[in-house]
Formats: sequence, C-alpha cells, structure tokens
Amino acid sequence: MAKTAAVLIGDGRVGFREVERPEPGVGELVVRCRANAICGSDRGAFDSGAAVVQGHEAAGEVIAAGAGTSTAVGTRGVVYLMVFCGECRSCRAGATNVCLDKRGDMGFNRAGGLGPYEVVDERVFFPVDDRVPFATATALLDVMGTSGHALDRALMLRPEIEDLYVAGVGPVGLGVLLMAKLRFGVDFPVYVSDVSPWRVEFAAGLGAAPRKVEELPLVDAAVDASGRTEARQAAVRRLGRRGVLVCVGHGQRLELDVSRDLVSNEAAVIGSEYFPYGDFERNHALLVDNLDQASKLITHQFDLSETQLAFETFLSGESGKIVVTQDA
Repeated sequence: MAKTAAVLIGDGRVGFREVERPEPGVGELVVRCRANAICGSDRGAFDSGAAVVQGHEAAGEVIAAGAGTSTAVGTRGVVYLMVFCGECRSCRAGATNVCLDKRGDMGFNRAGGLGPYEVVDERVFFPVDDRVPFATATALLDVMGTSGHALDRALMLRPEIEDLYVAGVGPVGLGVLLMAKLRFGVDFPVYVSDVSPWRVEFAAGLGAAPRKVEELPLVDAAVDASGRTEARQAAVRRLGRRGVLVCVGHGQRLELDVSRDLVSNEAAVIGSEYFPYGDFERNHALLVDNLDQASKLITHQFDLSETQLAFETFLSGESGKIVVTQDA
C-alpha cells in the first residue's frame, strides 16, 4: 500500500508524493519511518532540491526482514547515516564513521526518513528500548552521537578536561552541551555563544553559561559546531595550554599561526566526523536513564504534512531540535 513522502524540490519548497511499500533484499530490513529530525545539512537540499527522499536522522520500526537477517519484525530502532562496509581497515578498528568503502548515506543518496519507508542494511539499524518515544530516539543520532564523538575526540588529547566552550548552539552544539552535562556532571562548566540570541537563552536554560567570546576564560577544550571562520578563529584564541579545538561543524576556513596557536601552548585542532556505530550502546544507556533531559532539546514536533513549516521554523534560528513525525 502506498504512503506519502515529503520531498525537497528546491527554492525552499516541500512537495509530497506517494511511495509504494518496498521489499527487503538479502541482509536488508524495511523500516516504517515514524520520526525524523531535521539537520542543518538538510539546508542544501531544501534550497536546491534532491534526487532522493531526504532525512538522515530517522527512527521507526521494522516491518519486513530479508533473508539472512536476525532482527524481528516489530523491532523499534534508529538508522545510522553511513552504510559502512564492515570489512575495511577503518571498520575493523570500529571507526565506521570513516569507512574506506562506504556504500551510501541514508537520506542523501538512499531514500531517508522523510519518506514512509527506508530499506536499510541490517548492520546500520540499531534497536531501541520500547520505552523511548520515536521522536526522542532520534537524539541517538546527531544530538548524542555526533556530539558525544566530538567530546571523545577532545578527550583523546586532553583526558582531564575541566571546562568547555561551544561555538554555535544549534542542534549539534546543544547536543554537546547535553552530553557534557550527562557525562561530566551537571556542575561541569559549559560556555556557549551563538549569533541567535534565542538559542543562547535556550542553552542557558539547559545549564550553559553564555559568554561573549572576548569575555571567555581560557578553556581546556572547545567545540566548533557553527562552521564559521570567525567562530573557529576566536575559539583557538581562547584555548589554554594543552587545549584542544574540535571542529564538528562543516563549513568555512580556519587559519593558524602554528607557532603561536599550536606549538607554544601545545594546543591542537582536530576534526570530528559523525560517530562510530559502536557508540550507540553507551549513548542508548545514557538516553534511557535521562529521557527527560534529552527530550528538552526537542522544541517542536510537526506532522509529515507540516514539513514545510518544520523547515521554516528550523531555519528561523529560534528552535532547538525539530522532529517530523508520521503515524503508523
């Protein structure tokens, strides 16, 4: 039976089309999408259009399972973005986020969570506790996954971090704030800044300490979730000795004076790309134990029929995480 997908047709417009229920192949699952969170990386398709149904932060339930799978029909879960090979050097090391033979990206070049169905390789599906609502389950992806991995990257170089600065408190920056508080304690200082006064105020309500960049103390670690050159440059200047800047936001440039910015302070600048599939276990346990805190980051939920309004609200700069939902 056909169901409706929201499609990004370009020029900031959303359309709809009917999609027939697919059949799974060997090793595949068909997931009935029930919730999909909007991400800043969806902006390009919203502006320019997309060849496939978008949505790469999806949660749903398995409605069909192909030969060679072990996941039961009816299992609730989330879909990992990257269709990793599972066999290359990176995957064998657990670094599925930098797979050397990636087969695709869900919601970018394979049909994603703004449609009624996703056909997924079983290895990219992660089962979720039945107590977790579908909308909240999407937090396991960019909000907790991408953000938590950025903290892991910082901890590789500075294991005893005592404070943190987050540049940009859109959904990923808010996720960094959430994960820092869950992992390091509610009193752990997290300084934030953003071009949106609404987002700064919202982050403050979640326990952040808003600061103008020039008023920041020197910090042990900073995470750039803005992708802006000026934010990255300012963050480097506020690193203390042995400090580390993690760039998780795609976007603009960063220029360094190597002697001043890196060598003299033994500081570091590193990148962080999505998160390894293996992080799901830890983050799922955190989510189940902290459902109320995680759900606070979701400020709006819209029905699939309201996808246009969902994108407009997201792009207004006055929202946290926005989730588009579908009935069974």
